[in-house]
Amino acid sequence: MEYFSEAKYSQVGNSIIEKIEDGTYKTGSSIPSERELIESFGVSRITIRKAIDELVSKGFLTKVQGKGTYVKSGIHRQNLFSLTSCKNDIVNQGMIPSTIVIKAIVEKPNEELQDALELTEDDMVFTLERVYYADDIPVNYTITHLPLKLFPEIDKIDFKNKSLYETLENKYATKLIEATRTVEAILPEKKIAEMLGLNATSPVLLFKATTIGEINGVQCPIENFTCNYRSDRFKFYIHQVN
Repeated sequence: MEYFSEAKYSQVGNSIIEKIEDGTYKTGSSIPSERELIESFGVSRITIRKAIDELVSKGFLTKVQGKGTYVKSGIHRQNLFSLTSCKNDIVNQGMIPSTIVIKAIVEKPNEELQDALELTEDDMVFTLERVYYADDIPVNYTITHLPLKLFPEIDKIDFKNKSLYETLENKYATKLIEATRTVEAILPEKKIAEMLGLNATSPVLLFKATTIGEINGVQCPIENFTCNYRSDRFKFYIHQVN
């Protein structure tokens, strides 16, 4: 009788995930048979089955009775610590991005935004609300706030066809340094659910963050945003090294 080694089946599972991410095992295609995996990894059938069952439960694979195990489609993964735009998140998953701008206005910040962006009562913020699409499917609803004093006339830019981060870098010579993020699974507000094509009981992954940037050699808060990802379309992972 074989006793499971967590390190062993986890190692097999992580290797399969890496092959999914690098395109060796493509979305919608079958992975090698149990016999082939046993020979490839040099482990028992029980360990292979344990690894596959774990990946099925986590949404990476799906089993088709009588046919085999397939890479699950429709769910994409993104590094939780990656400091990239939502558009790039979509591009990096091999999908075609598009954006609808819901709101783009200049307004007074509330106290929470004043604290996060180190603003005074007299400062204004540029508020940008967008829905991101991946292959014409809505996947993300984001509300972004930026200090207007750092980015004058940014409200004149059409962000339907422009990347916010590329604009900050190229037009305003801003370098992204770091971001402090929180993430939680919540039920979306009615407006957000409608924008993302969800029902009221479908959870979203809510990210909140303040981004620190460097302008003219000075580091300061440049952005505060809330980001709602469809949990049935995106999964996030953390890559850790010793």
